[in-house]
Amino acid sequence: MSDFQLSLAITGGAVIVAILVYNVWSSRRNAPRQARPEPQPAAGAAADGAPLADRQEPSFDIAADGGAPAAAVQAEPSVEAAGDLPVLPLPERRLGLDPLIDGIAPLHVDHVVSGDAALAALPTTRRAGSKPFAIEGLNQATRQWETPTAGQRYTAFQAGVQLANRTGALNDIEYSEFVVKAQAFADAIGAAADFPDMRHEVARARELDQFAGDHDAQLAFGLRARHAAWSPGYIQQTAARLGFVAGAIPGRLVLPAATAGLPPVLVLTFDSQAALADDPALSAIRDVALSLDVAQVQRSEQPFTRLREIAFALAETMDGAVTDQAGQPLAPEAFDQIGGELELLYDKLDSRELSAGSVLARRLFS
Repeated sequence: MSDFQLSLAITGGAVIVAILVYNVWSSRRNAPRQARPEPQPAAGAAADGAPLADRQEPSFDIAADGGAPAAAVQAEPSVEAAGDLPVLPLPERRLGLDPLIDGIAPLHVDHVVSGDAALAALPTTRRAGSKPFAIEGLNQATRQWETPTAGQRYTAFQAGVQLANRTGALNDIEYSEFVVKAQAFADAIGAAADFPDMRHEVARARELDQFAGDHDAQLAFGLRARHAAWSPGYIQQTAARLGFVAGAIPGRLVLPAATAGLPPVLVLTFDSQAALADDPALSAIRDVALSLDVAQVQRSEQPFTRLREIAFALAETMDGAVTDQAGQPLAPEAFDQIGGELELLYDKLDSRELSAGSVLARRLFS
């Protein structure tokens, strides 16, 4: 083989190797990012890395200055305090029928009715068309309105139907269905029903629906991969570090509210088919959505501020771009105007006694 042929062979081999190396690099660069194993504490160390011998068990010793117990100094649970679990507040008590958003018909009885008899007379469904329908009894012992309960005794009842929700205002047909169901219950327990005028209630429903439609805000922003796609595990791991937990639906993560039982502050969603794939690690996801249902979340949670911070934190960590619903990139400054408009919306909801995150607001905007 001549020197010329040898040089050609060497050059060709080098080109082939370079192509193979580039293909491997490109494949790795564009492969979906995967979740990484979380670091485990070393032997002889606690979860926070401190040697076991140096750790102290929590105690209720009085502080040196004679003030509050040392364990009570810290107001909020801390992730650094190993062994301390945050105590979740009790779920918010459910409020019953309210004339602000319900059409209510008193049901008068001249005798005490047992909870068992009331339960047996309740209609089989709790809706009139698309509107929630409820019957409450005045508990003889507590003097509080409540859903009829076995073993209790009631001296009065009231039936109610919600005037509006996100399906629209209560209409004539739905009101008529409400009357039929409430009258059947009243007949079964020997009560006299006093229904409000249908035209008046339907007019109230339309006015309430108009207000709700003008002040309903559901915000959604996107996060789009700039280069490498993401696997479901990578998205879940990254979001978990910001407080998200798995939702009830595959491909849905939620940021829980501070109070147990309330709707989530934020929702992060991605392709559910990717989450259900036989091998999710091979699924390539390039877009996720981050959303806020304004009326469902209490103002004190500062949901929009947290949405903005989390969106750009995810974008930085995941090498993504924050976008609007049309896929157009958004700069942090674009959120300032939205935040100002939301503050005005909160004020208007407060003035109508339908504060965001309240029981009545969650019912109306559902």
